[in-house]
Amino acid sequence: MLNRVILIGRLTKEPELRYTPSGVAVTQFTLAVDRPFTSQGGEREADFLPIVTWRQLAETVANYTHKGNLVAVEGRVQVRNYENNEGKRVYVTEIVADNVRFLEGKRNSEGGNSAQGSSNSSNSSYSNNNNNSSSRQNQDPFPEDGKPIEISDDDLPF
Repeated sequence: MLNRVILIGRLTKEPELRYTPSGVAVTQFTLAVDRPFTSQGGEREADFLPIVTWRQLAETVANYTHKGNLVAVEGRVQVRNYENNEGKRVYVTEIVADNVRFLEGKRNSEGGNSAQGSSNSSNSSYSNNNNNSSSRQNQDPFPEDGKPIEISDDDLPF
């Protein structure tokens, strides 16, 4: 038997980080995933799927993702049920994620932050020297200017 899900979509709101009474972190968020077809009116439709993450992953998602970020989620489908205040049985279907990948850097997301963007910005200031050579070290060697990068055959390892 197999219960695996891989989704790519955007967060519809800020992730909600909470802690269980025993101190375990849990984060819940909703992921908007486009359907692979359009409606009769030519409009794209999406599914809004509830995602749950636990422990360290929950804290990472809460700290580095924001509404609108593009992420890939890998996990499993879970159906749970409980009895509400009125005594009725309520069924909840959700995705329990065991892996979340941040697919956009900080500069690509609108006002959001991601682990990828954070690591890029922290790597750019590792030198304490104040001379011109250190400022050249901190510059991006591959700026996003849209031009192709020239690589000679001597630079290739094969």
